[in-house]
Amino acid sequence: MELCGRRADTGQPLRVAIHAGRVSRVEPAAPAGAADWPWIAPGLMDIQVNGYGGQEFASATLTVARAAEVIRTFARFGVARLCPTLTTESFDVLRHACATLARLCESDAELARRIVGLHLEGPYITPEDGARGAHPRAHCRPPDWAEFCRLQDAAGGRIRIVTLSPEYEGSLDFIRRAVQSGVTVALGHMSATPEQVKAAVEAGARLSTHLGNGSHPYLHRFRNYLWTQLAEERLAASLIVDGHHLPPDVVKVFVRCKTPQRCILVSDLSGQAGQPPGRYSSRFCDVEILPDGSLVVAGQRELMAGASLPLHHSVGNVMAYAGVDLATALRMASDNPAALLGIEPGALAPGRPADLIQFRLLPPAAGTAVPRMEIVRTVWEGRVVWEGPGA
Repeated sequence: MELCGRRADTGQPLRVAIHAGRVSRVEPAAPAGAADWPWIAPGLMDIQVNGYGGQEFASATLTVARAAEVIRTFARFGVARLCPTLTTESFDVLRHACATLARLCESDAELARRIVGLHLEGPYITPEDGARGAHPRAHCRPPDWAEFCRLQDAAGGRIRIVTLSPEYEGSLDFIRRAVQSGVTVALGHMSATPEQVKAAVEAGARLSTHLGNGSHPYLHRFRNYLWTQLAEERLAASLIVDGHHLPPDVVKVFVRCKTPQRCILVSDLSGQAGQPPGRYSSRFCDVEILPDGSLVVAGQRELMAGASLPLHHSVGNVMAYAGVDLATALRMASDNPAALLGIEPGALAPGRPADLIQFRLLPPAAGTAVPRMEIVRTVWEGRVVWEGPGA
């Protein structure tokens, strides 16, 4: 197989030869019309995906077949690797979800390689309104190491990230144990003091989950957990730059403060994503997908309930909002999450896995300044797993 495209980090037209699932040759090319070739880059990595198409991963009804269907869907969005994310639920539901995803990995080696780990977002978060977001208060609880170990056993050791609040008495001990076991600890959905955030970082926390979201609507202007996380250089920050979760000015400030090297784009896709605008019922609350693509708790417009736009939408948004170039935006959606998890990033180089995307960067729609990323083709281990109508 051979792919032709413009290298996304340099603009250089290339011919990329693929053999046995790996890149075998990368050669510069300069044919007439190369300026119209699509861009080519390693596939994206999304470390926060709650579900899609009406299916949450954290569900008592999750099956191996349904989980596989959801994960395969992400090829159309240019996502090569992802972390299925389990949000706050009862122990029994979380154990079922962990075990189901483990069985999927054991039964399908290809999908197992696409799943870089599970992300447990909760249940060890604050029960306070606003900061807990759409997570059910009834299941928000303090960190419990014994419970976590049972979930990790059910997952076959596949939990790679746990998002928690450092506000609880046992949070620091939990963080130390998790880090020692090889799990990346993230901070989010909290009612913590600045001192508690600092102590959590000293204990080993290394990520702020969807910084700026899962927060109280009103905070003290100086003493609050957002400033502390922004100032802490040991914390990377994941950002939902879908055009709904964070205003453009906030994205610009966050990226400048954390630097692009410490920012990770995530989708935070809800299980209701991929469905038409309307009202949908979930186990704990109704949600609405609005015509503009935002997804909110039904009956109001301030409290988000996850996202409905896949990760590739964030690439053009962060370029426009933060003033970064295409190569930098792509690294925020591929290299940076890989670095957080200690995974080798994708690369356009001989010998590397042929997990690649071809895409076009369309001009902004009328009335906007945001370029739009359109996935043309997704290649996984040298095999085309999705092609768009313009391929």
